Amino acid sequence: VQLVESGGGLVQPGGSLRLSCAASGFTFSSYNMNWYRQVPGKERELVAIITRAGGSTVTSDSMKGRFTISRDNFKNTVYLQMNSLKPEDTAVYYCNARVVGVNYWGQGTQVTVSS
Repeated sequence: VQLVESGGGLVQPGGSLRLSCAASGFTFSSYNMNWYRQVPGKERELVAIITRAGGSTVTSDSMKGRFTISRDNFKNTVYLQMNSLKPEDTAVYYCNARVVGVNYWGQGTQVTVSS
């Protein structure tokens, strides 16, 4: 199983980014996919979930209405669209899949929101 995130970077407050996670090594369409984020010194936080059928949830009220998770089962890719970014969204964002009872993580992509 391999998960490779991309799309992070430096953005000004109010800006947008779209993160991508390319998955391989498992039957992507059969598994739920998740995005997490982590700030140094804090626990990793669940951001959004998308089921194998495409049902999606953004877990935090602070992100609802700004973040959207989606997937493309033909491209084996999950996305996180982030709009109206705030400095407190600064974190390393990780893609996650639990495959046959094992948690897999990507290497993470840094998102920095700053003027």
